[in-house]
Amino acid sequence: MTEAYPLQWPSGRPRTKFPARSRFDQTSGRAVSFAMDQIRMLGGRNSVISSNVQLRRDGLPYANQRALDDSGVAVYFTYKGRQMCFACDKWQDVYDNIYAIGKTIEALRGIERWGTGDMVEQAFTGFIALPPPKGPHEILGVRPGASDEEIESAFRDRAKRLHSDKGGDDATMAELLEARRKLKEQAA
Repeated sequence: MTEAYPLQWPSGRPRTKFPARSRFDQTSGRAVSFAMDQIRMLGGRNSVISSNVQLRRDGLPYANQRALDDSGVAVYFTYKGRQMCFACDKWQDVYDNIYAIGKTIEALRGIERWGTGDMVEQAFTGFIALPPPKGPHEILGVRPGASDEEIESAFRDRAKRLHSDKGGDDATMAELLEARRKLKEQAA
């Protein structure tokens, strides 16, 4: 299941290096309402807006949050039985990114209304949601709170089986090394 907080950016989707200031003039509430309305009118269901905005128990954002370092947003929803994801980090403000996603969906709805709906289906193939990336515990197959010895043992075991000399690839080894580094940092 996709979580609203923290941001679950879609795997394999590139990030914007230098977000820009937008010219949107929207409040946070209007931006969220607009995007959710566009998804609903498209026929989307089970929408989740995932961002680094911390939420209260009622699902609304805290009023006194500091400015975020990462203003990216990923909106997940089900469309005709398939999990979709629209992601945007072009703008410096989270709510501008949410509004931009709403505007994108509005444009796709226009294509559908103007009688070229098969183009919408083709366009949506690029928005099919991939599973979220694996965490370091899952990559190494250790439980949270594992000792250094357990981390090292799991790393060695997987490295023996997945090394490029044994038929694995360099990307898998890099993923194992990064997972080990992150877990050791967390334990320190």
